[in-house]
Amino acid sequence: MREFLGKTGTFDDADDDAGPITGAEETVAFLLSLRAKGIRDTAVLRAMEVVPRDLFAPRRFADLARADVSLPLPCGQTMTAPGIIAAMLTALAVQRHHRVLEIGTGSGYLSAVLGNLGREVISIERFRTLALAAAERVASLGMPHVRIMPGDGLGIGNLGGPFDRVILNGLVASVPAALTSTLPPGGRLVAARVVDGVSRIVMIERGADGELAETPLQPARMPPLVRGLARAL
Repeated sequence: MREFLGKTGTFDDADDDAGPITGAEETVAFLLSLRAKGIRDTAVLRAMEVVPRDLFAPRRFADLARADVSLPLPCGQTMTAPGIIAAMLTALAVQRHHRVLEIGTGSGYLSAVLGNLGREVISIERFRTLALAAAERVASLGMPHVRIMPGDGLGIGNLGGPFDRVILNGLVASVPAALTSTLPPGGRLVAARVVDGVSRIVMIERGADGELAETPLQPARMPPLVRGLARAL
């Protein structure tokens, strides 16, 4: 399996003067929309502020890059809506010293946001085309600590764990034991799965005694993650 290596801005008040909408004003509106959804984690908001989502969105949907909507990607995949990403990152609680594993790279946007939160990020994408494109985008932001690989994220082998944090960028029927086994005591995994008939974000933590505990969180509609490396694309 080959490895691919992977602006800052400020959250200022919008200008009161009337005039054309600027990129800074769009960013402020974007962050305010996340706060309106209950996102209060300063680190998450800051990371989502400094990573330009328009760099990762398909060009034909550039005008929707800062909207809280999911966007279609090549290979029949989907770019997760920012509100869901923010909620998952809040639950994940990444610290600067953490090693993070992401399953389902997609456009690479979440990978880049994670790169602004943790010490090291490894992201796995089953479509080689998406992995290559995402790696180029992340590299353009100067993030050598974010590594993107094509591979089967739900059937992985040894990736050099443990990982302090694991995030699944999609819906799964159940979380593979191969992923929870990478969590050390205090480790945390966030994914989406169906709980009592409702697709929800769930948080799985490994306690000091080594036992796993799952906590269902808010509802979230996400496309499913698929096992296996894509044979084409």
